[in-house]
Amino acid sequence: MKKLLSIFLASFFTISAIAQLSEIPKQEIPEEYGFIVEIGQQMPNIKLELTNGEKIKTKDLIGKVVMLQFTASWCGVCRQEMPHIEKDIWLKHKNNEDFALFGVDMDEPIDRVIKFAEDMKINYPLALDPEAKIFYTFAARGAGVTRNIIIDKTGKIVYMTRLFKEDEFNEMVEVIDLLLAR
Repeated sequence: MKKLLSIFLASFFTISAIAQLSEIPKQEIPEEYGFIVEIGQQMPNIKLELTNGEKIKTKDLIGKVVMLQFTASWCGVCRQEMPHIEKDIWLKHKNNEDFALFGVDMDEPIDRVIKFAEDMKINYPLALDPEAKIFYTFAARGAGVTRNIIIDKTGKIVYMTRLFKEDEFNEMVEVIDLLLAR
């Protein structure tokens, strides 16, 4: 009987731990982050044009966990964050057909965006954002560029970051892993 009780308790605690790990953290997005979208909202309709000419629409991303990383070559915080995105997210999930990551470069010409990727030694795809139209679909005018948006397989926004904060970044990595495990 003691052995059965021990097995039951061990199973209970294991299941409880797994259940807690499978929860996406509830986020309160500070107003000063400048987002005009909200957690739980369906991803707005956008059209991405990658530096290789490939075009991607919102509907093409349904069924995938998507990370949109808003960036620019002149952004120092973006440059600080990008190697972490490459190492901790892109290299880990690039071969997963259920994952998509796009850096969305704010209002720069294609030659500068391509050089930026080369200088940063990143291999994840970058999209052009002329006149920052995509950026301003997610953030208010005048809001800073360094930000990430994580979208689940149903197309809902589930996590957002602003600037590069190590704790927030690490939590975002966990969120992506959890979404892909579902």
